[in-house]
Amino acid sequence: MFAMIRRVDRYLLLLIATVVLAAVLPARGDAAIWVDRGVNVAVAALFLFYGARLKPEAIWGGLSHWRLQALIFASTYLLFPLVGLAVTFALRGVLSSEVRAGLLFLCLLPSTVQSSIAFTSIARGNVAGALCAASLSNMLGVIITPILVSQLLPVASGGFSLGALEDIAMQILLPFVVGQALRPLIGAWLMRHPLLTMVVDRGSVLVVVYAAFSAGMVAGIWYQLSPASIVAVLAVDLAILAFVLAATTVVSRRLGFSTQDEIAIVFCGSKKSMAGGIPMAAILFPGHAVGLIVLPLMLFHQAQLFVCATLARRYGARADAVMTGSDEPEGRSGVAPA
Repeated sequence: MFAMIRRVDRYLLLLIATVVLAAVLPARGDAAIWVDRGVNVAVAALFLFYGARLKPEAIWGGLSHWRLQALIFASTYLLFPLVGLAVTFALRGVLSSEVRAGLLFLCLLPSTVQSSIAFTSIARGNVAGALCAASLSNMLGVIITPILVSQLLPVASGGFSLGALEDIAMQILLPFVVGQALRPLIGAWLMRHPLLTMVVDRGSVLVVVYAAFSAGMVAGIWYQLSPASIVAVLAVDLAILAFVLAATTVVSRRLGFSTQDEIAIVFCGSKKSMAGGIPMAAILFPGHAVGLIVLPLMLFHQAQLFVCATLARRYGARADAVMTGSDEPEGRSGVAPA
């Protein structure tokens, strides 16, 4: 028993403890406001650190790596929508129309930003490529997602949110630019203190998990369906996530991407943004339907954090084992061991 306990991922236990804390003590009123501010601070700190650590040539390399960017874009806005259409068609008569609309809406959203990049960093992946892909996905998503929704789902109104674009600029791009400006002053110091970077990487995910689950508890979304229905929606979410994770892994290896690029593709191409999705849902759908429509997204968000946290730790442990066993860096065409 003690041997099994030692094998349990401590970070996964922290995630579980965070969810339990949000369920028992969700943030309400003024506390919720402070939690939201904490999320903003955590995200800003995450991107400031990334800006301070990343060399400018690595960023331009991430943007110019068009094969990686194209594959992540295809997973987010082609593979996911096709999977969503297939799932909602197969579940006609099984789940309510609102929940099925929520499943398809989930598949039309952009990728996450902070968790995609944090997990890529934990897994020792291509952070520059992940940063570019996740940021572009969100900036394009404020236009692409409403267009896809207008074509595939009934909506109350169309258009994209300029406020969402402003949030991306203020919470992600501005801290990153500041970090780049401060890189000559603090970049080397951060590289000498990896523990601080790890705390910011993983701490930002924990803050987002608490805020997301806490918001769901306060809104009462978890109580609008029977336990059996919630389990069924979670099972569908897990099936979608497993399929996309497997597809992105297999395709990236078949196309000869390096392990670092594979990690960026897997983590950026399999995520869906709840932070961007819920505000979009409030704009695109009638008010009475929003609660059930965003339920699959909230469940998927929790599932992707737990699954990808475990996967990132496994990638990271594999990279650490390779580094201790060999001093030679992995080539660009290398693939991860099976």
